[in-house]
Amino acid sequence: MSDRFQKLTDLMAALRAPNGCPWDRKQTHESLKPYLLEETYEVLETIDHQDRRKLAEELGDVLLQVLFHSQIATEAGTFTIDDVLDRLAEKLVRRHPHVFPNGSEDPVPSNAEQVLARWEDIKRAERQAEGRSPSVLDGVPLTLPALLRAYQIQARASRVGFDWSHDQAGFDQILAKIEEEIRELRTALRQPSAGEVKRHEIESEFGDVLFSLVNLGRFLKVNPEDALRQAVNRFSRRFQYIEEQAAATGQTVGDLSVDEMNRLWEVAKRQPPATA
Repeated sequence: MSDRFQKLTDLMAALRAPNGCPWDRKQTHESLKPYLLEETYEVLETIDHQDRRKLAEELGDVLLQVLFHSQIATEAGTFTIDDVLDRLAEKLVRRHPHVFPNGSEDPVPSNAEQVLARWEDIKRAERQAEGRSPSVLDGVPLTLPALLRAYQIQARASRVGFDWSHDQAGFDQILAKIEEEIRELRTALRQPSAGEVKRHEIESEFGDVLFSLVNLGRFLKVNPEDALRQAVNRFSRRFQYIEEQAAATGQTVGDLSVDEMNRLWEVAKRQPPATA
């Protein structure tokens, strides 16, 4: 394992060397950002397709980004891949005192929820030690996709007790909140005001509906980002089926009537999903 990892770091250094690859030598932390994001989403897509063999390849591409950034930092004298590994190991030990005893007399968590609560306590202490904001919401990146950021923000607030009760009453309250937000959106749509003011009000109320739906997803232990991505995949697969059926008769989708498209849509819904 050590030899393989060293080989990878040596290859990355060679690619960045004066006689290495012109493209690799040109890259910076900033220029690599879209590639890190792209590779991460390719991992998610592979997991969605349950292609375990390809998952190993895609995880390797994510690891390449870590090595790439670390090599750039090594050349700049800011940190090395060893620093990355050391800090990660230290963090794993520090945030799992129930697995790696540190002399603390804190009670050992007995379930995943208690582990999460303890994790937040440790992170809060770390933020205070670093002089950062003590807010439990600190550390949720602004650059996360909005649905995922909403989910994480709500989850953080939940861990300190700001949440609905996790029973039928709580479920009913969340549904009532969604219905309330939809009513407010409907009211905004019916307002006589026009122009930028009305557009902003509609956008605000629409956002509240989405935020409430994210809360319902969290309550049901459904990740909204994953759920929406899979819904988009289903829509794409079914729409492409309609396109294929239209092409088989020498037509395009635009040539079909709404009734024909709806009929093919229902057929597409009964098609088994493609296997990886």
